[in-house]
Amino acid sequence: MKYFGLQSQIWRNNTNSVLILVMFPVVFFCLTWLFFFFLSFNSEVHRSISQVNRSFFMTAPFIIIGVGVWFIIAWFSHSAMINAATDSKPLERNENKRVYNLVENLCIATGMTTPKINIIEDDSLNAFASGINPGTFSISLSRGIIEKLNDEELEAVIAHELTHIRNRDVRLLIISIIFVGIFAFISQAIFRSLQFGRIGRGKKDGGGAVIIALLLALVGLLISTLFRFALSRKREYLADAGSAELTHRPLALASALRKISVDPTIEAVKRKDIAQLFIENPQVEEKKSAFSLNSLFETHPPISKRIQLLEQF
Repeated sequence: MKYFGLQSQIWRNNTNSVLILVMFPVVFFCLTWLFFFFLSFNSEVHRSISQVNRSFFMTAPFIIIGVGVWFIIAWFSHSAMINAATDSKPLERNENKRVYNLVENLCIATGMTTPKINIIEDDSLNAFASGINPGTFSISLSRGIIEKLNDEELEAVIAHELTHIRNRDVRLLIISIIFVGIFAFISQAIFRSLQFGRIGRGKKDGGGAVIIALLLALVGLLISTLFRFALSRKREYLADAGSAELTHRPLALASALRKISVDPTIEAVKRKDIAQLFIENPQVEEKKSAFSLNSLFETHPPISKRIQLLEQF
């Protein structure tokens, strides 16, 4: 596989990421329209397309308000959620000046404000970046990755995470996680209501409307989940390219990824939406292959493919 150039890689991945992100609201509103369309066949009097459109546009403002409230709550609570889910704690400068020196030198080179530095007390090798603005930007490193990588390898990993911050990747991923959460909540709420008979009774068309809503919500959950994972994989390729550009040592990151691949498991991480933030998936059950249907549901691209691209710079 021939690598076609750093800037081309960055441009292609950025374009694909934007397209994937745009698809989230498109899918949401398309499925809402389809609900009214299929519902028209479930009623006694068949409704015209203009009537379907009228119902959709009358409902759209309420959908926008509901999604907006959900976004605000999730947006401002994400940092606490991520720290709690990863057991990430602040790393003091006097505890490890080596890490601070590496981070600060890279930030000076790029003109960035130095992010907060956290540590995960785990002997495995992994790292992630988080934050949506300069006040919340942070890099978290496991104890294992600090102790088991040499300076060039650790610098390459830190540069990878700084690239995520520079590109606002966490912001994009949080938006994708929120959309998936909306579909998951709707699907679960409808299913439980149907299971316990809270809705769909007492009206002739109620049961059919509930089934239609549940099926479309499940379709939305599947599509948005695939988009989220695709977005996560694209951003990892872009961060790898950014690390190579920043350090001018792509082989150092390739070497670090080899070591990380041996033991990336962070015991505290149980959620897949949090796992996608890491440089490599920290969940022990994840098994990746380059060519399989399962690869569509993976949070990260195969590490062997990432190494192969880095070795061709």
